[in-house]
Amino acid sequence: MSLDVRSETKVNWVGAAKLVDPQVSIRFGALFVAENRIRNMIKWWASILAFGIGNPSLYLLSIGIGVGTLVDSSLGPDAIDGVSYLTFLAPALLATAGIQGAMDEVTWPTLEGFVWDRTFFSMNSTAITGKQIVDGIMLAAMARCVLQVFMYELCLLAFGAITWESIPILLLVSTTAGFGFAAIMLGLSASIKDDDGMFALIGRFVITPMFMFSGTFYPITSMPIYLQWIGWISPQWHATNLGRAMSYGMPIESWLLYVHWGLMLVMAVIGITWSHRIFVKRLAK
Repeated sequence: MSLDVRSETKVNWVGAAKLVDPQVSIRFGALFVAENRIRNMIKWWASILAFGIGNPSLYLLSIGIGVGTLVDSSLGPDAIDGVSYLTFLAPALLATAGIQGAMDEVTWPTLEGFVWDRTFFSMNSTAITGKQIVDGIMLAAMARCVLQVFMYELCLLAFGAITWESIPILLLVSTTAGFGFAAIMLGLSASIKDDDGMFALIGRFVITPMFMFSGTFYPITSMPIYLQWIGWISPQWHATNLGRAMSYGMPIESWLLYVHWGLMLVMAVIGITWSHRIFVKRLAK
């Protein structure tokens, strides 16, 4: 009795019976990774909401309303760019929320995927590529960023800091800043071999100076010239300045608008390209 080797069962790229079409993973791998990350986010939705909305809201109440009342009473309600201090502050708070939300989703989860539970290696053992893992992580980060910024916009709207008409453009500006910074942080996070306190150092020596010296609470021109360069290279300042110009019409040179958009987009391209290379190289080991 002979065995008919001409079977109708197809064989996939690793020689096993074709129980799952690998082409599906190849086409939609990034979406599968994003779904995995979003499911993990849902488990921690309360913490994400409390930190993502609560932290900027404290600045809104303490600085925007508390200090803002003193500024408006001393200088007048239209002393800064012809608007109230709270309106002046709002685009900066949204940029902060976008950058923080996107960054949180690409730092610790990346270290988890490479070091702690090595999930990325499991993903890569299927038809999902390193580049798709990067793209999926960024998709999930942007989902969190968009939701976080939009919810914060509703808070600002309730306090009269922004208008309905400015919500779309402020959402776009803030998420673009978040994408650019998160892309750089993703590449950096993928380069870390172990939890050696790097993220704590970044928080102290990158995030905090970026937040304090990027024209968040006052025009950047009011700082000494030797500190203004921190804002010039910071996505926080570019998003803040652009948001103010696009939302309430802060006077700005037309060429500077292109600089603001350009720097954030260049950061995104460099960050994604770098992350692709780091992920592919590290997963191949």
